Amino acid sequence: MSNQTAAQSAAGSKAAWVLLAAVIFFWGVNWPVMKYGLQYVPPLTFATLRMVMGAAILALVAAWRGELRVPHRKDWPIVLGVGLVQMAAFMGLVNIALQYVPAGRSAILAYTTSLWVVPLAVWWLGEKLTPLRLVGMVLGMAGVAVMFNPFGFDWQDPHTLLGNGLLLFAALLWAILIVQVRGHRWQGSPLSLAPWQLGIAACVMAPFVFLFEDVHAIHWGMPLTWVLLYNGPIATAFCFWAMITVTRALPAITTSLGTLCVPLVGYVSAAVVLGEAVTLNNTTGFGLILSGLVLATYSDWKNNQQTKRQAAK
Repeated sequence: MSNQTAAQSAAGSKAAWVLLAAVIFFWGVNWPVMKYGLQYVPPLTFATLRMVMGAAILALVAAWRGELRVPHRKDWPIVLGVGLVQMAAFMGLVNIALQYVPAGRSAILAYTTSLWVVPLAVWWLGEKLTPLRLVGMVLGMAGVAVMFNPFGFDWQDPHTLLGNGLLLFAALLWAILIVQVRGHRWQGSPLSLAPWQLGIAACVMAPFVFLFEDVHAIHWGMPLTWVLLYNGPIATAFCFWAMITVTRALPAITTSLGTLCVPLVGYVSAAVVLGEAVTLNNTTGFGLILSGLVLATYSDWKNNQQTKRQAAK
């Protein structure tokens, strides 16, 4: 490798680290932003507006880069799956849950997705349950159990039960999608598919908005405008593009572990911005869940490295 090529590679890696830090910050801070925004707009309407804005911006970016095209027929099942499950269902459920659950706690529970991937991959795909995966899953489940401490949980409040249940269900749905697409061979680039995925999510959610929500309940004004400008262009369009760039430039283990910092930023920023209480249950549960996710992610990385070495022999 020449000095010039090495310098370009180092510069690209440095830029990727900056982008990863930006994504962690913007996605983490978005949890209290979403919680705040729900004062001015119904949850499904909020999610739909975010999808529409994100789709429009990414379509313009894809067109500018010459990547805006109709997805290949082999990619359509994944485009539909991501649009329906990861974007429409996940964001819809999260926004509904945020009405009843503190933003910091919501961020932690929504990011338990990787925990559910482990048993699903073992059962559905026949993947090996390694010792690290097993320990990680046990730690993560212990963290969820701590957060659902029966002595500190208000079992009499149906909204509390609904909100926490929806967050875990949203994480489970995302995990199912991850397992389903794990072996998919992509035909189009992530950027070329993103506008279609977001557009499908918006189209699916729109009828539910008109059926179950009152659009006249939207309180238009500068607070909602700022929330939407943060969620559409920044938290959706920019962060999606940035994650594509980061995934291509940095090792998978780095990206995976980096995104685990999102709920930490969400938890801390919700305490700072919204004044949410930092409880022992939430902090202990988050520590256990984070430890479990790190071990599960590290186990996957070790398996991938071993597979590559065997393939190279």
